[in-house]
Amino acid sequence: MFFQKDLETMPRKQLEELQLERLKWVVDYCYRNVPFYQKRLDECGVTADKIKQLSDVQYIPFTTKEDIRDNYPFGLFAQPMKNIARIHASSGTTGKQTVVGYSAKDLDTWGEIAARAIVAAGGSKEDYLHVSYGYGLFTGGLGIHYGGQKMGASVIPVSTGNTKRQIQIMEDFGSTILACTPSYALYLGETIEEMGAIDKIHLKAGIFGAEPWTEEMRREIERRLHIKAHDVYGLSEVMGPGVAFECCEQCGMHVNEDHFIVEVIDPETGEVLPEGSEGELVFTCITKEALPLIRYRTRDISCLSRKPCSCGRTFVKMVKPR
Repeated sequence: MFFQKDLETMPRKQLEELQLERLKWVVDYCYRNVPFYQKRLDECGVTADKIKQLSDVQYIPFTTKEDIRDNYPFGLFAQPMKNIARIHASSGTTGKQTVVGYSAKDLDTWGEIAARAIVAAGGSKEDYLHVSYGYGLFTGGLGIHYGGQKMGASVIPVSTGNTKRQIQIMEDFGSTILACTPSYALYLGETIEEMGAIDKIHLKAGIFGAEPWTEEMRREIERRLHIKAHDVYGLSEVMGPGVAFECCEQCGMHVNEDHFIVEVIDPETGEVLPEGSEGELVFTCITKEALPLIRYRTRDISCLSRKPCSCGRTFVKMVKPR
């Protein structure tokens, strides 16, 4: 199942040509609109016209969380505040929070990529999407919420907490897809078992992210809730949930490559690693208007695989390190 089949199954050659075009655009766009990037690009001698192939992105310095904090709150924005439609931020538990802006076009893009994730998990216009991610500055709730609206599901914005009320809503409203953190999904499953309410619940699938989880935890969630559990990936600095998602094959998460270029680097040396190597994920946003980060270091560890997927999607997959 696809939300935007032509884009999600684009031939690799065509996809890479689109990425190159958009990479040139974002380099020029950042140079013209973000003093931080103008200085960085001048220092490394990279301009849009010098980029001839996708691998040339490696000649641009990395952007880090510290760079965002050093330019707190709006110093990396590429648009004036009158064009910023929404502001999100991290929790700031390990220092000054990172602030992220979205233009109206960015929000539309985010809705589309989140919709792809929901449809890939089996979602359709017939579904009731029960969103138990937190709403607010955290990107989880609103990201999945607008993805559900975009693909036509009936969205139930329950947010977090009050677990017994959540379960009552599932019973009464007929929730069919659950979206929350995996740890909360497990707690919901345990509580439903304790209440003896599993026969009153109509869930068929779950979309879980925002924290690491294991295959053992996946199987436990599926056993307790009688669903198929799907992983979703995002981070507020890049674009919240929907940056990458699992298809029905569940053998990795497809990166929405028409909007992001992903690399894997050696976290110690910064060297770009070959496909299949375990390392730190680095993302370049090639369509964002408000905060178009170039080569953003995520600190997340994964591997990349471009092996053809039987689902038909041509996007590269992030796979868990062995």
